[in-house]
Amino acid sequence: MKRRLATLALLVSASSAASLSAQWLTLPTPGIPRTADGKPDLSAPAPRTADGRSELTGLWRSRGVTGDLRDESKVHAWARTAMAEHESNFYRDGPHMQCLPQGPSYVAGAGGGGGSMRRIVQSPTVTAILNPDLTYRQIFTDGRALEADPLPIWMGYSVGRWDGDTLVVESNGYNDKTWLHPEGLQHTSLLRVTERYRRLDFGHMQVEVTYEDPGTFDAPLHAVVLLEYAADDEMLELVCNEASEGGTKHWVGDKTRDARAAAVEVAPEILGKYVGRYRGIWLDNPTTVEVTLEGGALYLSRNGGEKAELVAQSETTFVCSACQWGQPYVFTREGDGMASEVREVQVSGAWVFRRVQ
Repeated sequence: MKRRLATLALLVSASSAASLSAQWLTLPTPGIPRTADGKPDLSAPAPRTADGRSELTGLWRSRGVTGDLRDESKVHAWARTAMAEHESNFYRDGPHMQCLPQGPSYVAGAGGGGGSMRRIVQSPTVTAILNPDLTYRQIFTDGRALEADPLPIWMGYSVGRWDGDTLVVESNGYNDKTWLHPEGLQHTSLLRVTERYRRLDFGHMQVEVTYEDPGTFDAPLHAVVLLEYAADDEMLELVCNEASEGGTKHWVGDKTRDARAAAVEVAPEILGKYVGRYRGIWLDNPTTVEVTLEGGALYLSRNGGEKAELVAQSETTFVCSACQWGQPYVFTREGDGMASEVREVQVSGAWVFRRVQ
C-alpha cells in the first residue's frame, strides 16, 4: 500500500483547528501599553518586576531563528547518517510525528510541533514556560544547582540566574529520544543547553541558545531566537493524537515518484473552482493558504511563502510532493463545485482552512 493511501486514511478533525472567530483570539490583552489609536505599543519600555528584575511574563511567538543550529559540518558522522535516513523515511520517526514531547527543540522554536508560541510565567523563585501541546518547563531561580547525573527526561531540568537584565538558564538531563530540529538532528543524553533571555522592549525578546553535546557535535551549536509579544491573542491547546493504529508504517518509497505515478487528470474548469484564499489555524498560528492555477496545475503557498505544486490523485485530493512530509490536501466542494475549504492531512489529523476569498 502506498504511503499516500495510508495518510489519506487519517483524515480527521484537529482539535486546534478552531474557527478564527473564536472570541478569545480577538480579546484585547489587559494592562499592556497601547498607542493613541488603541493598538499594542510593542516599542514601549520593557516592564520590570517589583524587585527590579526584567519582567519576562507574557505570551510570546517566535519571529525568526538564526545561527548555526543546522550546520552539519559540526555534526558527527553517525548523526548525519541518521538525518539522511530520517529524510528518506519522511521523518516518520520524529517526536512531532509520533505525538511525543518536543524536548529541547522547543528552546529555539524549531520542533515542528507548535514551538513557535509559548507562555512565560515568572516568579522570584521559579519561571514556568507553557507550550501549546501541554508540555511545560520549570526554570528554578532559588539557588539550586543542576544535578551531575540526573534521570533523563523529555524536557530536561533547568536552573536560572540573573546577569544584569538577562536571565541565564542552564539545562541538562534530556533523554536521547528527541530531535533538535525537524530535519532529524538527534542528540545524546550528554546534551547541555544554555539560554540567555533578554527583553529588548515591551514587545520584543532575544534568546541566545548554545547547545553542547560531545556525543554529537565537534563544537557547540548556536541559535538566536527573536520573540515577539503576542498581544490580543491566545494560545490554543494543541493535542496530538495517533489517528490510526500503525498509521505511519506504510510511509515508504519516493514521495515525488509515487505521487506522479498515481496522478490523474482533472479538468481546468474543476481546478479553477479551487483557486482562492483560505484561512485557519496551523499548529497554534493563524495561517493563510493561497491556491493558484498555473499551467494547468494547482499550486499552494502558506502565508505568502514559496509555491508548491499539488499533484492530483483524484478530483478533490492532491499531494504536495515537494512539501517536507509530502502531505495530501483535500478540497471540500459545495453543490456548484466551488471549494469551501481545504484540509491539510497529517498523521495526527487534519488542519482545516476555510475559504475567505
